[in-house]
Amino acid sequence: MSRSFSLLCTLACITFAPIVNAQFELMGTADYMPSGCIMLTPNEPYAEGIAYSTTKLNLADYFEIEFDIYLGDKDEYGADGIAFVIHDDPRGFNAFGTYGEGIGYGRFNPAFISGNFIAPSVAVEFDTYQNAIQNDPAGDHVAFLENGSSFHEKYWNGGNENLNLEDDRMHNFRFGWNPETKEIIVRLDNNIVFQGTKNLVEDYFDGETEVIWGFTSSTGRKYNLQYFCFRRIAYRKPNIDIKQAEAIYLTE
Repeated sequence: MSRSFSLLCTLACITFAPIVNAQFELMGTADYMPSGCIMLTPNEPYAEGIAYSTTKLNLADYFEIEFDIYLGDKDEYGADGIAFVIHDDPRGFNAFGTYGEGIGYGRFNPAFISGNFIAPSVAVEFDTYQNAIQNDPAGDHVAFLENGSSFHEKYWNGGNENLNLEDDRMHNFRFGWNPETKEIIVRLDNNIVFQGTKNLVEDYFDGETEVIWGFTSSTGRKYNLQYFCFRRIAYRKPNIDIKQAEAIYLTE
């Protein structure tokens, strides 16, 4: 773990930002649960749910955002997954993609740009159903997606071709961004599932630093209950160096 991201964890108590139910815009089948989590799809076919935080992310700041996600309890008969999305789509809080293999984010046909998809954007897809047209492996997997395409040539499954994320368990998900090094680190259950250098501000969002974030999800003929639970967001300004931040932490 880099020193910057270690600091984010160290400073969680002074950079913790709670997100309450009223701060999410919900669309489709998304709804609040008694637990405080947000259901994206009920255990029903052809559902699509989207939840966007009304507080935008500032890509000029370091941040790490953490959630627990639930992908259902049906493996062979379950689908389709959840996507964590950061976007500057001109539709704003009304942006959505296709259901089924699009997971509420992408589009059906990777070779033909049409229909509904979210762009410009980046997304982390937790895919629980194999769709050959999107180059999916047989088992569940995680992929980093760009600009509304659900097609991917690279993915993470921990080397397990039979990985099953529809195991009736919560899975911890963390997304970290360093604006100075342009590094993204994504973790699932403490495993690094994506690590790379991406200039989000310039290469994706045309210089815009204030962007929308949230979750999309969908089902098709096969389906699962799917939801997420917010845990924390930790952040700091780039102009606060390590020693300054540690001093602030020690005086709190």
